[in-house]
Amino acid sequence: MTKYTCFACSKKISKDMMGKRVRCPYCGSKILYKATSKITKVKAR
Repeated sequence: MTKYTCFACSKKISKDMMGKRVRCPYCGSKILYKATSKITKVKAR
């Protein structure tokens, strides 16, 4: 399940909580971001 975080109130939001609207159900902000789970570093040759 995809988790998003609200930029304004920092609450975690699941995809089914949002429905078809891209809006935070807690504060109404339209700015959400998806947190990345792991950063992979690659060495250049």
